[in-house]
Amino acid sequence: MSTIDSKLKAFGELVRQGTIVPQPEWAPGRLKVGVDLGTANLVLSVVDADNNPVAGTSWRSTVVRDGIVVDYIGAVHAVRRMKEELEERLGQPLLRAATAIPPGVHPSNAKAIGHVVESADFELAEIVDEPTAAARLLGVENGAVVDVGGGTTGISVLKDGEVVATFDEPTGGTHMTLVLAGARKISFEDAEAEKLNHALERDVFSIVRPVADKMGRIVAGFLADYPYVDTIHVVGGACSFKDFAAVLVSHTGRRVIKPVEPLLVTPLGIAMYDDGGQA
Repeated sequence: MSTIDSKLKAFGELVRQGTIVPQPEWAPGRLKVGVDLGTANLVLSVVDADNNPVAGTSWRSTVVRDGIVVDYIGAVHAVRRMKEELEERLGQPLLRAATAIPPGVHPSNAKAIGHVVESADFELAEIVDEPTAAARLLGVENGAVVDVGGGTTGISVLKDGEVVATFDEPTGGTHMTLVLAGARKISFEDAEAEKLNHALERDVFSIVRPVADKMGRIVAGFLADYPYVDTIHVVGGACSFKDFAAVLVSHTGRRVIKPVEPLLVTPLGIAMYDDGGQA
């Protein structure tokens, strides 16, 4: 298992078990926080000064949709509750946090995302594109990062460590759920539960495969202008299906890497901002 996958696996266990890394194991310096306001999940991640996971928590929510805050008060209250929960576990206040947006989000919507973080009593460190945050964790210098979220699919192309292009398409996990609900003639909520049930993965993916194919065509079309990209790193909860990466390969003809815990890549990457060596 790679160092990155080991870090993601450790972070996943912290989130699911509600535990923390003991303080003596933290690198000296101030703890950093990432606030990921996703369409389906809110995730708060905490890392030490060396970007090692320390704690995390998640919350199923629909207060943000495709990078747009649709319930501002609900979003603030949710982030504040998650912050307080983590502070209680850690035994100290969390002061500074970064957040992220899908590529192409209107500046006013990006500003609203930042206001949510500040209203939850954080000092806002930065707002970064979601695929760019993922690339930071994955250490991508050259290639593409595809972030398949609940409401959108975001793409960042990197060359020599610099982001040279970003793109966002309103197709994601929510669209998979809608297709599943229509095919099975069940409610959206029941379809979402089936989509998340690993025991049903094979049957569910056979139904939502057209959505994955659409995402593959979108990525292939965008990357047609970047022939030098030979590797795609795919992250986000909607790519968790075992066969998703193979679909992306079939449409793009390029190497596709999917890390463990793909849902948690972007949240952890958000927290890995440059804090200027603050103690």
